[in-house]
Amino acid sequence: MDQQKLTEKAIALLQELISIQSFSSEEDKTADAIEAWFQSFDIPFKREKNNVYAFNKHFDESKPLLLLNSHHDTVKPNSAYTKNPFYPHIEDGKLFGLGSNDAGGCLVSLIATFTHFYAQENLSHNMVIVASAEEESSGPNGLNSMLLILPRIDVAIVGEPTLMNLAIAEKGLVVFEGKVSGTPSHAAHPNNNNAIYNTIEVLQWFKDYKFPKVSEVLGEVKLTVTQISAGNQHNVVPGHVDLVIDVRVNDCYSNKEIADILTAEAPCEVKPRSLRLNSSSINKDHPLVKSGLALGRSSYGSPTLSDQAALYCQSLKLGPGDSTRSHSADEFIYVAEIEEGIDLYIQILQGFLKQ
Repeated sequence: MDQQKLTEKAIALLQELISIQSFSSEEDKTADAIEAWFQSFDIPFKREKNNVYAFNKHFDESKPLLLLNSHHDTVKPNSAYTKNPFYPHIEDGKLFGLGSNDAGGCLVSLIATFTHFYAQENLSHNMVIVASAEEESSGPNGLNSMLLILPRIDVAIVGEPTLMNLAIAEKGLVVFEGKVSGTPSHAAHPNNNNAIYNTIEVLQWFKDYKFPKVSEVLGEVKLTVTQISAGNQHNVVPGHVDLVIDVRVNDCYSNKEIADILTAEAPCEVKPRSLRLNSSSINKDHPLVKSGLALGRSSYGSPTLSDQAALYCQSLKLGPGDSTRSHSADEFIYVAEIEEGIDLYIQILQGFLKQ
């Protein structure tokens, strides 16, 4: 099948995916639709829960493995939607619908690209595509669960909206639970250890704190207090204030190092929820990056998290669409972005796989 026909079928698949509700952990019907794509092209596939995956036809165990990955789960539509989030339709070149931009456009473009290369011989790498689940929730049954099933991966492309520019690094994430303590009391009596007042200095500390190591690609570690909760009655001074602190970690630190630093230095009790979502990157001199740069694409460091955080290998985040549209009301992707995305994916991989 020529590339134009492949692109038309990919856009039709995206419209089908949009029409199916596929919130995280509820992706069984979109997984069925992805299976149907592979069946229509006589491509053998496997399924693990709601993750659908396939290998190239001429798999050779002596060759390194390239992973192509994007997800088919979505967040729930927000209350500001004015259009039906499950009604895929095109207006002025924009394909509207929940998950169109994040990350359906990337997913169908990668599926089309894998299909293009599936039967080709003498590639430098084996290929595996994983249409994964539970990315939006960082759940246990997504790409992370596939790493114990797949052969060793040497390099990966993770499909997320980057305007088809090369995100060669991505910040990791550690979320901390914080507690500012004080003395509980009746509001009518003096209290020099009011937990809410104590929180003022703690918040200022978090606002001013800087981690000293700055990444060439990802910049500073970003620390943000995002939630605060205290008290349950107007006449009772609470004994503590609960905080949530969101820390976006650059590639100069491991998540454990961040946790050790904050545990030692923060002016209140802090405890990380998890240390598993580390920063990720690919060497700027990697042949995959060079292939993209040779086509005039730019490189940058991404502040947003994706399934890259689950991977142990070098990985590149790359895909059609714009990250600023993700999780927005009346989400859309330009049809032309999908057409360009498939073309650029194929060109980048031709430069990489034909070496």
